[in-house]
Amino acid sequence: MDSDSDSEKGYVILKEDGLLNSDMDSEKSYIVLKEDDLLNSDSDSEKSYDVLKEDNLMSSDNEREKSYDVLKEDNLMNSESGSKKSYVILKEDDLIRRQLHIIHEVASLLKISIYDACILLLKYNWCVTDVYEAWLNDERKVCDDVGLLDVDHDVKFPKHDKRKVKCGICFDSVRFDKTANCGCDHIICKVCWRSYVSNAINEGPGCLTLKCPEPSCGAAVGPDMVNVLAKGKERKMYVKFWLRSYVESSKNIKWCPGLVCDYAVEFDDDFMTDTSSCYNATCDCKHVFCWKCMEEAHSPLDCKTVGKWVMKNMAEAENTSWILANTKPCPKCKRWIERCDGCMHMKCIQPCGFAFCWLCLAPWKGHNFRACIKGCKLISQERQYKLAKKATDTYTHYYERWAANEKYKKEALVDLHNFETVYLEKVSSRHCLPKIRLMFIIDAWLQIVECRRVLKWTYVYGYYIPIEEEDQKGFYEYNLGKAEDNLERLFLCAVMGLQTCIKYEFELEQFNSFSEELSGLTKVTHTCFQNLVTALENGLSEVASHEDVSKTQTSTGQGDAAGRLIKSFNCLNLQV
Repeated sequence: MDSDSDSEKGYVILKEDGLLNSDMDSEKSYIVLKEDDLLNSDSDSEKSYDVLKEDNLMSSDNEREKSYDVLKEDNLMNSESGSKKSYVILKEDDLIRRQLHIIHEVASLLKISIYDACILLLKYNWCVTDVYEAWLNDERKVCDDVGLLDVDHDVKFPKHDKRKVKCGICFDSVRFDKTANCGCDHIICKVCWRSYVSNAINEGPGCLTLKCPEPSCGAAVGPDMVNVLAKGKERKMYVKFWLRSYVESSKNIKWCPGLVCDYAVEFDDDFMTDTSSCYNATCDCKHVFCWKCMEEAHSPLDCKTVGKWVMKNMAEAENTSWILANTKPCPKCKRWIERCDGCMHMKCIQPCGFAFCWLCLAPWKGHNFRACIKGCKLISQERQYKLAKKATDTYTHYYERWAANEKYKKEALVDLHNFETVYLEKVSSRHCLPKIRLMFIIDAWLQIVECRRVLKWTYVYGYYIPIEEEDQKGFYEYNLGKAEDNLERLFLCAVMGLQTCIKYEFELEQFNSFSEELSGLTKVTHTCFQNLVTALENGLSEVASHEDVSKTQTSTGQGDAAGRLIKSFNCLNLQV
């Protein structure tokens, strides 16, 4: 629609996009609100929520009741898994509702337009209290700081005036009603304005604080002008920038770091004051992350240790350690040489060809092994190489297991997705079972995914246990072994059960037996991993009782569980 006709209406159309949209040709899933209607009273501002699409106003509780679409809260393995949920997932329409409410509140309090309220809130990081206090202290100073001029919409977009004026940018002669201004005296044609606004939006969030193109003028270019001058795609980008400014100014709201996710997560203020709190959050997109450091959820590790591990994996220092541990420089040409096997007599490649002793790096001609062995400096150097090799081997050991569990976690997520999207419907119809009866299989795979994530970071925990802490290391390995055994049994049962449900026919009694077995293993594994996380988060404080526990542990329970598992699958005509 032509922007001239838009400017004559005296009202704006508010849609799901946010505050700004003047496209009259879109779907009629919105209502038209005049600006006066938005600013009369608090009760009127409440009506502004009708500008969002009706289906977006529906409570998201119904969606969240689909507990199998996301990782269950009780599957989060942290020491506070039994506590009240400390965060909420905010979708884009939730954020828009909150943002609109704040804008209308400020507009109503200060008796200003919603567009001026946007500019003020941006200046004061979306804090209503700060805006109100600054306004009461010195209204004129606040307006000057942000570039607000007390003018109405018709002054910015003159109408029905055919006088010829000169554009302040392109210097073309244009009709006055084909120009626009920020309420200042600088006349600029709409063609130049559109180009100016378009370039600013494409450059990024700086467009939110856009000023008059005249360098000496500080008049603000508000959302009302952008609403008229920007095109549809650019207008959507502009609205996104406003929404992001609101989220990023909040102390307890952050965007989900998941790929292609537009949800945000808000933590309770009371929860954030507790320094011992766990900040793991599960977004509706299924991404589980630490709200504090924005990395993947990493219990039982703290954020600082995770940061060290991530930096270590990225650093080139490990390459240097490997070189020191496995190679030495030729004493003559300094080219690095790796000794694979054989004797200590080394010979560099041509054109160098220098022959030397691998231990002491002395020339091989006239070499004396007694002097080589006695040299303290040389022994110290060899010790350095051995220590470097040992450190590299230790890192490699834990890194490989960290990476392997990440791989297994991704594979489990794929299996879970396939069952939910492909096999759930088929199994339900084939065996005449309601889908709710099959949710225990999804529970099991959710648990496997979470266990893989915990194991992944548990290996990093083991890497940072000091070498001299032998008792602590032993207790760590004991708990880790128990957890891996439980996970292996659960994984075996889940895989076999999934194959059985897809490929074989079975009676209801057999299915109930399998359901009971898999559900039991899921609960046992959950408890085991929860205990593991608690022990590690407490710094393995129970090391003293570790030996007593291991002595009293018998294999009877595990043998009984394994026997029940095999019996369950034999009932389903599947050999294990």
